[in-house]
Amino acid sequence: MKRLFNTYIDTFKGLSKEIWWLALITFINRAGTMVIPFLSLYLTEDLNFSFNNVAWIMSAFGLGSVVGSWLGGKLTDKIGYYKVMVRSLLTTGFLFIGLQYLKTFELICLGIFLVMLVADMFRPAIFVAMSAYSKPENKTRSVTLIRLAINLGFSAGPAIGGLIIATIGYDGLFWVDGITCLLATLFLINVLHPKKAKAVDSVINENPQSVFKDKAFWIFFFAMVLFGIAFLQYFSTMPLYYRDRYELSEFEIGLLLGMNGLVIFVLEMPLISWLEGKKHSKTGLILLGTLLTGLSFIILNYSSWSGILVIAMLLMTLGEMVAFPFSNALVIDLSKKGKMGEYMAAYTISFSIAHIFGHNIGLQMVDALGYDNTWFIITGICLACIALLVLLKRQLKITGEE
Repeated sequence: MKRLFNTYIDTFKGLSKEIWWLALITFINRAGTMVIPFLSLYLTEDLNFSFNNVAWIMSAFGLGSVVGSWLGGKLTDKIGYYKVMVRSLLTTGFLFIGLQYLKTFELICLGIFLVMLVADMFRPAIFVAMSAYSKPENKTRSVTLIRLAINLGFSAGPAIGGLIIATIGYDGLFWVDGITCLLATLFLINVLHPKKAKAVDSVINENPQSVFKDKAFWIFFFAMVLFGIAFLQYFSTMPLYYRDRYELSEFEIGLLLGMNGLVIFVLEMPLISWLEGKKHSKTGLILLGTLLTGLSFIILNYSSWSGILVIAMLLMTLGEMVAFPFSNALVIDLSKKGKMGEYMAAYTISFSIAHIFGHNIGLQMVDALGYDNTWFIITGICLACIALLVLLKRQLKITGEE
């Protein structure tokens, strides 16, 4: 047991202290954004908005994310990742506090759009910072550590948020969200100021290629949109499937979803470390992750045994653990011929687009076609993603990038 524990700890060795600081700041930030999981409840229960109004507000949420990711990438290339992260966190803190005072539909739409615009400027900046503070051989594991921080934050946030709502109400939630963003800002300034934290791998391209001229990247971009649409079904249509087809309680659904975060926390870093040692191509590993995710949907149509839900969740989790870190590492490699902020912004936008359309598409298909046909179609989307990744692999071989 001790040997197994030591082996697990060894997978974290070699990462710079700046990466650990970034992970801690990410955890504080993600745990703090606890308004997000309760947003639809707040809008319907506290403000008495209709489902139609909530749908439009969530569209404003997604649109703000797209614009914020794009703007964050532009600003990162212009003024640097440190300034973007500080200004994004600081402004987001005040916007979260102010959001509670908006009560009309129009103002809520505008407020949510602005909050997400400013908050998601942070995303491309932190990926560029992560690359700068990581040695080339540690980049994939650094991404994995940041992902662990995000998952832990998302796990802790809803639990703390539920307690706050039960004790002091939704107003307290906005205050805590805002204050945690401000605390994360102070922490960031204290530990990652350029005078204290030095980059170890800052690539400055004197003649950068525009991301819009990079054919390989756009094949990759559309593959990630498709993967995101499939992956997000586990957080919108799949809980409904658990309830309607298997009559699971909210507690049982929570356990299934919680298993995803637990498995990622325990196994992702050792898995990534092991896969890196096998010297597989990043594109091939993303393809493997997509294949596992597609299998997690199709197997549901061939068994009525309740245990199949656990198997499907494990397959999806494995797919996620393989696809996300290596897709991030791949875009870092591709960005070296251009501006990293621009590339990372486009990468994060692919998932923002998946958020805008993925939940809606899945719910509409379930309503019109039923669950079984929906899972067949989602599997088809994964196969389309795999076809694009095969095309990407060929394109990268032609250009000598793989």
